[in-house]
Amino acid sequence: MLPPVRKAAALRAVPSSQPAPAAFALPVRVYYQDTDAGGVVFHAGYIEFLERARTEWLRNMGFSVRDLAEREQILFIVRELHVRYLKPAVLDDELSVSAAVEHLGFVSLTMEQLVLRGTELLVHASVNLACVSAVALKPIRVPEHLRAVLQAGMSRPVSEQEDA
Repeated sequence: MLPPVRKAAALRAVPSSQPAPAAFALPVRVYYQDTDAGGVVFHAGYIEFLERARTEWLRNMGFSVRDLAEREQILFIVRELHVRYLKPAVLDDELSVSAAVEHLGFVSLTMEQLVLRGTELLVHASVNLACVSAVALKPIRVPEHLRAVLQAGMSRPVSEQEDA
């Protein structure tokens, strides 16, 4: 049984003419290896683009995924993923993949991610990430110093009532 969906952000219609401004965007070019036999990006390829953007987003904020795992003993693992494919990307397209915190809980966060070609919205995703111990793989609280940086980057304050 799937967990209930708290945020249906990926299911809401986002006008392709006015994509939401991104807190962070990573440029990505579509290579041959990203496409199927027809030269269209394979659906799972977008998930790799989203992962890459989240990793670079963390790095941009001063956090290395490797350091978080090795020094702080935490990992962020995908708990839930909603992807809405609106238009295809093709071989040699230049894309922009954004990452922004949509919701911050105590042991999880939800990212809104967009894949754009210019101003044209191709993919809209909502990714829920759980913070877990790198050793036990059990949920743990997002460390306070990381939480403070995440909160500072959000457009709205996090309420104490909000939980994972």
